[in-house]
Amino acid sequence: MVKKRVITQASTAVTIGKLKLANPVMVASGTWGEEYAELMDASRLGAVVAKTITLKPRSGNPPPRVAETPAGMLNAIGLENPGVEAFLAEKLPALETCGAPVIVSIAGEDEGELAELARRLRRASALEINLSCPNVKHGKRVGLIAQDADAVRACVAAVRKATGQTLIAKLAPNVTDIAAIAQAAESAGADAILISNTFQAMAVDITTRRPLLGNVTGGLSGPAIRPMVLKMVWDTVRRVEIPVIGCGGIMDSDDAVSFLLCGASAVQVGTANFVDPAAPEEIATGIARYLDQHKLSSIEKLIGQLRTDAL
Repeated sequence: MVKKRVITQASTAVTIGKLKLANPVMVASGTWGEEYAELMDASRLGAVVAKTITLKPRSGNPPPRVAETPAGMLNAIGLENPGVEAFLAEKLPALETCGAPVIVSIAGEDEGELAELARRLRRASALEINLSCPNVKHGKRVGLIAQDADAVRACVAAVRKATGQTLIAKLAPNVTDIAAIAQAAESAGADAILISNTFQAMAVDITTRRPLLGNVTGGLSGPAIRPMVLKMVWDTVRRVEIPVIGCGGIMDSDDAVSFLLCGASAVQVGTANFVDPAAPEEIATGIARYLDQHKLSSIEKLIGQLRTDAL
């Protein structure tokens, strides 16, 4: 059955740095590939975010790498990727035909690697700096880059110096005060903050008495984390001037609208892609429908409009 397009009078366009998006819905890094374009109309999305790329190829973590949990999913892929040169030659050209802006996610062991990636990826519509993958080790660094405000500041500053592209800093939820980390990224030149990556977590098979993941621990995503991420977005938009992008357990347009009401300028859809490849497209349509139903002329009339007055 061919789905009918929803004709809306409202403007769903948003701006993130220099990047102009037709609507606020993106697909999250590592959850969408060019083959998905055969299952849905990617041109109806605000942007697609490519799987995280490193300078050199990475083989990732040992299997099993994915496990289902109550109201969520664990993954420990470990940033498996072909490296930047193969990505530029083989992956990026295919992504560029999808009809939506392509944001490239990058990760490195240090500031130098991140800066070099930025210099090689000037074709990307924007760069997302992955400072927060819970499934890799960063050289001699203890913990995630995104758990150290000084490290975040140094990494973002290095990438900012290397490129004039729109930069999105992807942060980790496993911190005491994520807004403080966001402020460090903003001060170093980030154009937007993405909240957030997955929560560090694990699951156990009591029959085999072994962890469900080959890496023992992994990152938890899905509806289970949504209320926590929503609160982090709410906190952060009050302490930074740049746009905040919400990502965490968004399964339908109602979830997306809740993030926009709390101040997110855009959203990313991740785990839902594994359930229904058409979910991001349907979420974009649902947001447009919400604007019309509530007689809002633009997405800007929705962002940050959560009522907190007495019930």
